[in-house]
Amino acid sequence: MSDAAANRIATGIPGLDEITGGGLVPHYAYLVRGGPGAGKTTLGLHFLAAGTATGDTSLFISLEESAAKIRRNAAQIGIDLSQVHILDLSPSSDFFAKTETYDIFSPAEVEREPLTRQIVDTIRQLHPARVFFDPITQFRYLTPDIFQFRKQVISFLRFLAEQQTTVLFSAENSAAFPDDDLQYIVDGIINLETTPYGRYLHVTKMRGSSFISGRHTMRLTNRGLQVFPRLIPTTLIAGHSFAPLASGVPELDELLNGGIERGTITILSGPSGVGKTTLGFQFMKEAASRGDRSIVFSFEEEIEIMMQRCESVNIPVRAMRANNMLRIEKIEPLQYNPDEFAQHVRRVVENDRATVIMIDSMNGYRLCMQGEDLLSHLHALCKFLQSRGVTVLLIMETSSIVGDFEISDIGASYLGDNIIFLRFLEIDGELRKAIGVLKKRLGDFEKTLREFAISRYGIKVGKPLTKLRGILRGIPVWVDEE
Repeated sequence: MSDAAANRIATGIPGLDEITGGGLVPHYAYLVRGGPGAGKTTLGLHFLAAGTATGDTSLFISLEESAAKIRRNAAQIGIDLSQVHILDLSPSSDFFAKTETYDIFSPAEVEREPLTRQIVDTIRQLHPARVFFDPITQFRYLTPDIFQFRKQVISFLRFLAEQQTTVLFSAENSAAFPDDDLQYIVDGIINLETTPYGRYLHVTKMRGSSFISGRHTMRLTNRGLQVFPRLIPTTLIAGHSFAPLASGVPELDELLNGGIERGTITILSGPSGVGKTTLGFQFMKEAASRGDRSIVFSFEEEIEIMMQRCESVNIPVRAMRANNMLRIEKIEPLQYNPDEFAQHVRRVVENDRATVIMIDSMNGYRLCMQGEDLLSHLHALCKFLQSRGVTVLLIMETSSIVGDFEISDIGASYLGDNIIFLRFLEIDGELRKAIGVLKKRLGDFEKTLREFAISRYGIKVGKPLTKLRGILRGIPVWVDEE
C-alpha cells in the first residue's frame, strides 16, 4: 500500500469508510454517481462536515443550489455547515430578469472564464483540504465539445491535486449526456442507486485501496445518510475451542453425545408448534448457568408471549434477562433489509459480547429479503458469527406436519454443523412428538429417535424408540421385538 493510502480521510459515514477500506485516499478525486434524489449531495455534506470536525478547511462549490438553501437542507438532517465555506455559483433571479445577448461569442464562451476564475481564486485563498463540487457536469454546458470538457475537467482535478485537496464531485448522468468519460479520469467511483426495494450503494473503482465490492444497503433518514456494508464471511479465529454446550437435559445430551459444540451452527427443524423455539431456549438456559450471554432475534413471536411460554415450562427467561444473561429483540421484518439486519446483529453481538445467537425463524427472516437472495445473506451472516466464535441456532419451520421428511425448504441444510429435527407422531390416535439428530460434524451422535415432550417441569426426552418404524413419515407403527 502507498504512503497516501496509509493515511485515510473519513467520509463522515462510518459504513462507507468500512466499504472503502478505512476512508478516502488524500488528494484523490472521487465521482459520486446516481439519479435524482439518490443522495449525492447529502453524501457530499457528510464529507465536508467530517472535515471541519477535524479542523480541515472545507469548500462546497455549488453550480445549482443557493448557499442559503444548502445550509437549510443540511440543518434539517442535523449536519452542521457553520464552518463550511460555500462558493455559490448558481444562477440568481436576476439572470432570468436581465436577458443578455452575445453577438460574436457564444454564452458559454463568455461565462466560462469568470466562472473558472472565481473557483481558482477561492481555492487559492482558502487552501481547502476538502472540496465538494456539485455538479461537475455543468462544465459540459460551458464547453463547445466533449474533448474540451474532458480536458477542462482533467486540468481542474490536477489543479486541485497540486493544492493538496481531496475532491468529491457529483455528476448528472443522462441518456443525452452520459458520464462515462468522467469515470476514466477519476480515482474512485461511488454509485448510488434507488430501486423499488430500497436504496443501495456500490463502489466500482478505488485507486490505491481495496474495497468491499457488491451492493450495500443505505438509507436516507432525518439524520442524513446511513450505509450498511455487506457482511463478508471470514475464517474462524485461530485457536477456537469447540467445547461442548450441553442442553441440561440428560437424555438429549446423550442423544447429542454431550451437546452441541460452541462456535457451530445448529439447525432446529420441524413443523409449527413442535417445540423448536423452546428447545433453543433450553440451550440458552444452560449457557446462562455457565456465564454465557445469549441473544434471541424474534421475527414472529412477541417478546411477552415468548417469555410467558418459557416461564410456564420452567425456563426462567425473566431472571436471565434481569442478570443480563439473555437479550430478546422483536424484529419487524418489513422494516429491515438484510444488510441492515446483519449490521444490527453484528453491533449487538460486539457490544453485548454474546456467545449464543438464535434467529427465530427463517420464515420471518425471509421477509427481510425484499427481492434479495435469501441463502447468500443467511450464509454470510452465519459464517461471520461463526468466525467470531458465536454459537448460532437457526429455527427452520417445515411446511408439512406429517408426510415426507424435510429439513429446510430453502436449501440451507448445508450450513448446519448440527441438525436436530422434531416430528409430530400419530400413535393410537394421540398426537405425540419425536426428536432426532441428522447431522453432527464434530462428533458422533445417537442414530435412534426419542420421544420428546414439553411440560410445566420443562423438556423431557424419553428412551430410544427402537420398536417404532415409519417415524420420519409421521405415521409410525409398532414392530414386534422378535
